[in-house]
Amino acid sequence: MTTKLILLGTAGGPTPKITRSAPAQVILVNGAAYVFDCGNGVARQLTLADVPLVSIRAVFVTHHHSDHNADYGNLLLLSWATGLDHEVHTFGPPPLAHMGAKFLEMNQHDIDTRIADEGRPPLAPLIKINEITTGGLIYEDENIRVSTALVVHPPLETALAYRIDTPDRSIVISGDTAPSQNLIDLAQGADVLVHECIHLPAVESMIESEPNATRLREHLVDSHTSSSDVGTIAERASVKTLVLSHLVPSDESVSAETWRQAAAANFSGEVIVGHDLLTL
Repeated sequence: MTTKLILLGTAGGPTPKITRSAPAQVILVNGAAYVFDCGNGVARQLTLADVPLVSIRAVFVTHHHSDHNADYGNLLLLSWATGLDHEVHTFGPPPLAHMGAKFLEMNQHDIDTRIADEGRPPLAPLIKINEITTGGLIYEDENIRVSTALVVHPPLETALAYRIDTPDRSIVISGDTAPSQNLIDLAQGADVLVHECIHLPAVESMIESEPNATRLREHLVDSHTSSSDVGTIAERASVKTLVLSHLVPSDESVSAETWRQAAAANFSGEVIVGHDLLTL
């Protein structure tokens, strides 16, 4: 058995980017796909990565900011339109169930039409929604065990990190978070930690032209992790490989080497600067 991790989107923030797609990852085990976060365009990124949409077994959302959940419903709808006919378990903080119900309501006409014209099964019974508000083991099948921890991403009350253990690898997805002891505990000894990252010097320049620059800066500093702190977190968690993703800024103003050096200064393991469709 070989576990494969693909970074589907590595940009941070809600606005569409030219060089990077919105946050999303997929883990592949024995032909089954497990999707973590559903930023805009996730279905297309899966297709570009040659991952069949019908192979999706479960979907996990770290938190409810639009760059992480904008295509949660679309991913399920488009997978179903592609031929998905088995149950998909979905996980995330509240109000995931309310979001799912409203999405199905919004698309009911299309769903009913495809059931009648294309012979597809009803979609709603295939989606098994699980709202998560505490840490611990939340999902297990013959391929993976998924555990979660609460992380720090104000002003949201519930933001999650996920740990995925398979027979040959352990992978942790940080979601969006400021430095978090819960995340360090969750990631202890993991093979791979995919962690969000902001580069503070570039952020200062990036927000100068923003009308709400002061408030935006406060949010970025209070709710995210700097490129130097990421290395410290990975070192304290004793992970083998640190992968930087959800990069802010997401353009080319910060070189890959600058990202890498900032994290590597405080981490003795391997540092990889993520890019869209990188396979690990």
